[in-house]
Amino acid sequence: MSPRRLTLTVTAERDGQRVDTLLRRVLGLSGTLVKRAKREPGGILLDGVPVFVTQTGRAGQVLSVLVGDTAVESAVVPRPGPLDIRYEDEDLLIVNKASGVAVHPSPDHYDDTLGNFLVEYYRMTGQIVQFRPVNRLDRGTSGLMCVAKHAHAQEILKGRLHTGGFRRRYLAICDGVPEPSEGMIDAPIGRAEGSVLKREVRPDGAEARTRYWVRQVMGERALVELELDTGRTHQIRVHMAHLGCPLTGDFLYGVENQAVIGRAALHSWKLTLLHPITGVELAFEAPLPADMAALVSRA
Repeated sequence: MSPRRLTLTVTAERDGQRVDTLLRRVLGLSGTLVKRAKREPGGILLDGVPVFVTQTGRAGQVLSVLVGDTAVESAVVPRPGPLDIRYEDEDLLIVNKASGVAVHPSPDHYDDTLGNFLVEYYRMTGQIVQFRPVNRLDRGTSGLMCVAKHAHAQEILKGRLHTGGFRRRYLAICDGVPEPSEGMIDAPIGRAEGSVLKREVRPDGAEARTRYWVRQVMGERALVELELDTGRTHQIRVHMAHLGCPLTGDFLYGVENQAVIGRAALHSWKLTLLHPITGVELAFEAPLPADMAALVSRA
């Protein structure tokens, strides 16, 4: 499969503009990506002929630029593993991540992560693509994630995080019922003293805002829908604990309960985004996984 290229037909309004202007203002490439394309053989073509970015385009000419990877230079090793891909095109894919699967390799999870599985998938399908996650989920969190297939798409999508162009809704089960039944948690989050992993609400922390809606009360537990306005580490888990309603099964901020559920009960349920190249809105939904659905059905 050939590396991804973007093309642009020069319009009459753009006649006489420099190639670098067309690449940056019309196709939206960053200066870094323009420089990268310049270094690649055939990276920037005008009517199929390599050009300098100082050259001008004429109406009707076709400008083409390489944005895809030409080689995989990542340290992520390919390993086969389960993947639930909900959508895929030349620029991105949406995957429904299982709980218990880390996103990135680490010393404790060298070859059993989503990154490993996707790098193997790309290899098996003949795609020259590096692992480029846009949003991330904790290892125990299940649900929808977006992964870009080239640096240009990743830059655009990351720039839209926590805006209307990239919206995420979560479902969680918590111990306790939040009061009021809907609201905004606006409480800064920082690293807890003496801990590398744990976070806490603290006045000197980074701003953090979480919207929530109670969707179902189940005795002493509740099913809650949440949306992030910011993206702090463990934000939902910290904010729900701050309300006095930690997520069910959360060993770090609540009470671990393997007999009930073997993880913090959190699921990335809905994902809506504007496509980084076409601008078309894409919307996806992943229903509750079996372990959380079982807790709801017991009510």
